Amino acid sequence: MNLQKIEDEALHLPKEERAQLIQRLVLSLESPSEEELRSDWLLEARRRGEELDNGTVQAVPGEAVMRKARALIK
Repeated sequence: MNLQKIEDEALHLPKEERAQLIQRLVLSLESPSEEELRSDWLLEARRRGEELDNGTVQAVPGEAVMRKARALIK
């Protein structure tokens, strides 16, 4: 299916469905690529590792995190 056919069919959709389509298309443009996500997570992991190494933050045991999370949702 080519772009012109997609456009023609989209223009025949009801107004609400065209609005939904527009929203989904715009959101797809704003979403970061897999490579951008991977790069961002790598930078974040390095930053957090440096914080642990230089002592600006202290690690919290997973059990303590889960206990606090469970208490918050009760």
